[in-house]
Amino acid sequence: MNGGLLAAVLILVLHPPPADAATSATCDSSGGGGRYTPGSAYEASLRRVADALPTNASTSANLYATAAVSAGTNQTVYAAGLCRGDLVPYTCLVCLQSSFSDAQLQCPLDTDVSMNYDACHMRFAGVDFLASTNNSVQLPYFTNFPAVAAASAAGRFNGLVAELLAATAGYAAGSGRRFATGEMDVDSDYSQGQFSNIFATAQCTPDLTPAQCRACLAGAMAEMPRQVFPSNSTGASFVGERCGLQFAPYAFYNGDTMVKLPIRLQGKKSATTPVLAIVPAVLGGLFALTLIALWVWRKKRSPRKMSLFVNVEDMESFESIFIGLSTLQSATNNFDENNKLGEGGFGVVYKGALPDGQEVAVKRLSESTTQGLGQMKNELALIAKLQHKNLVRIVGVCLEEGEQLLVYEYMPNKSLDTIIFDPDKSKKLDWGARFRILNGIARGLQYLHEHSQPTIVHRDLKASNVLLDADMKPKISDFGLAKIFDDDQTRHITSRIIGTLGYMSPEYAMRGHYSTKLDVFSFGVLVLEIVTGRRNNYALNTLYSQDLFYLVWKHWVEGTIAEIADTSLGRHYPMAEVLKCINIGLLCVQQNPTDRPSMSAIVAMLGSDTVSLEAPYRPAYVDRSRSYSETAERVKEELCSEPQTSITELTPSGGRLCAGRSWYEKLSAAKGWIRSQNATWWSTDAVKVKRKVCANGSKTVKDEHEWA
Repeated sequence: MNGGLLAAVLILVLHPPPADAATSATCDSSGGGGRYTPGSAYEASLRRVADALPTNASTSANLYATAAVSAGTNQTVYAAGLCRGDLVPYTCLVCLQSSFSDAQLQCPLDTDVSMNYDACHMRFAGVDFLASTNNSVQLPYFTNFPAVAAASAAGRFNGLVAELLAATAGYAAGSGRRFATGEMDVDSDYSQGQFSNIFATAQCTPDLTPAQCRACLAGAMAEMPRQVFPSNSTGASFVGERCGLQFAPYAFYNGDTMVKLPIRLQGKKSATTPVLAIVPAVLGGLFALTLIALWVWRKKRSPRKMSLFVNVEDMESFESIFIGLSTLQSATNNFDENNKLGEGGFGVVYKGALPDGQEVAVKRLSESTTQGLGQMKNELALIAKLQHKNLVRIVGVCLEEGEQLLVYEYMPNKSLDTIIFDPDKSKKLDWGARFRILNGIARGLQYLHEHSQPTIVHRDLKASNVLLDADMKPKISDFGLAKIFDDDQTRHITSRIIGTLGYMSPEYAMRGHYSTKLDVFSFGVLVLEIVTGRRNNYALNTLYSQDLFYLVWKHWVEGTIAEIADTSLGRHYPMAEVLKCINIGLLCVQQNPTDRPSMSAIVAMLGSDTVSLEAPYRPAYVDRSRSYSETAERVKEELCSEPQTSITELTPSGGRLCAGRSWYEKLSAAKGWIRSQNATWWSTDAVKVKRKVCANGSKTVKDEHEWA
């Protein structure tokens, strides 16, 4: 595997809850300074805060940052952002950046806004709330989990939640990061089958003292019986800018539980001793027993061949592709460095030649990795059963003398990233080759999502995992992170966010939600990269830097897509096809998964000139701190100016609409603006869209077929 955000442990897949995690906005235009005006000094200060605070918080050890920025008298913006203590920096960054963007959409022009997510909490205001050590704004946020039905069970549940939160809050106040996780194991008889385990977190901003944290959490706890428990919800949070509490019926946090409270049938709980507190008492004995058990296991374990398989039947199903170690040693010249093709997190890949002359790529798993073993099992179980021309084919497997080796067909042109991001090598890929590569990747994903049994989500689609054969035909590789979906499943949730920065969809990066639409998002990133020749460095850029999504969207709404097409293409490409690909790419990287097309729809779009394409919303991660109204107003202004030329043909080079842009770009931009404004007439046909956007009293349409 190439670099990316890779966790150090195997993926833990949880049963998905029935609804998305809680997300809410609190808008207050009456307090503080009321509302600000566009272009004001306050807005300038807010932009500076939105630019800096997410990065500052995500790069701090405690995932917390504050800001106070002033652009004039009474124009100071105070802000604080805190991410849940178990998260990785990237998830924190994405969450806080999204909070500023969503604040502008949900509370436009309000000076005092609080945004709450499962992963983070953010507030900005025109009054100084940072000096307070308590929550000045704290509200409950409920998930859509079913309420506890039976009244008696509901009372028990709320009582257990209160006990768990109190214990977790006490531990958090005394911890260095002011953060703690808790779990209560509930006997099913005690709960009358209404609920099972309960999980919780408690957190304060890390700049509070233990006493201040304890007082803040106590204040939040005091409001729970009045504002939270009456709903009988099995999942909720009660948070403010200084501290917060959260509980749910599933493990929504990462890492080990810090506080455990077992509940017996009679309702008697064991001592509320934090797990970490009892470890030192038994650590020595456990360590000794572990060493002994490990030694015995290493001495008596069966051959490696068995370690990859759950049972004998699994092993026998792969017997036909076992290759002897001596054969692979000879094929790779004993894994000579000169034959090394690449190196990932879990091992090295070598080029080799089998006795029959077939060239192969041999992945040699590192002996020091256990996660690699799990991913190797996953890949072997999946890819050996998949048959498609756009999926890399496995040739064999070797499990001898402690070696773990997977053998693939050799791809002489290596991976896509080695070509499209190289100014010289990219010239080998003319537009026709790039379009065929996009089609091939799309068809490979369509097979995984819709034609394989069962459905498979790749979860790590990226340029380095697309291999090119001698004819530049693409093959999707590396199924180590792939997941199987049962027939009745459409979405999973994981508490281990692993994958590659720049290719993760927002719902996966922030909440661990993944489905086939995660792969669609990654495919959209690939489309934009292939057309522009630019790597998506979103995670490495600040708010106003030219990351790929922002750059493409800017040129899309301005009608200047030709300016960001890969320069190595020269001008030798059909503009209509380039525009279509950019349109598809933008549809794939939408913020909302339901706005992304399926892979079968994408294959149809790529393969036909008659399939109608919807105009996209702005992509995920774009304009993160400011309202989209600025962009929308600019597009509207351009669209509704006097036409410079008449429309005489339907080609992008000759057709014009309003401000002199090509008809295709202008229509798409018009639709995009209409959708961004949630206009009631979005569903009307192209004729009405153009008439409404460009109506100026003199506009006429000579032939309505031109607009169809």
